[in-house]
Amino acid sequence: MIDLTGIISISGQPGLYKIIAQSKNGIIIEGLSDKKRSNIYSSTKVSTLADIGMYTTGEDKPIEEIITAIFEKEKGGPCVNHKADDKEIEAYFKSILPDYDKERVYVSNMRKLFSWYTILQTTGNLKEKEEKKDAAEETKVVKAETKKVAAKTTKDTGKNVKTSAGVKKAAGVRKTGSA
Repeated sequence: MIDLTGIISISGQPGLYKIIAQSKNGIIIEGLSDKKRSNIYSSTKVSTLADIGMYTTGEDKPIEEIITAIFEKEKGGPCVNHKADDKEIEAYFKSILPDYDKERVYVSNMRKLFSWYTILQTTGNLKEKEEKKDAAEETKVVKAETKKVAAKTTKDTGKNVKTSAGVKKAAGVRKTGSA
């Protein structure tokens, strides 16, 4: 299955973005197509592609599975143009997801999906997920490293000790009385 973690869509802005880091007031993003970095605020409406799904007659289908189906059908190549006529788009979408809910999935949703696929395909971001074993091993290594770092920072080195908030506090000195 195609890995879409860390890739987001921002309401009101065209294209797809990759999450780079977290800032004080929001997150720092990078456009997939233009590679420009910018800051978006925490009040901005953001959707991660991994959380989006399409309505079907049964259970909702995650967009990762649909993009994987397009990738396999096209063998990694480009899909139908998102600016094609409505009938062509509906026919192509039906070949990929035959049990989609025709009342709740609109042509505009299909166009957006195909434009996202095109962006991911042209920028080289259609990568398959690694096995779960590798991810589990990575989390074990990261947890072990964070424990080592935490142990080093909590050791009492003498006069001053850093607390979790970064405020220095005198070790062994008790303040008494009122000011």
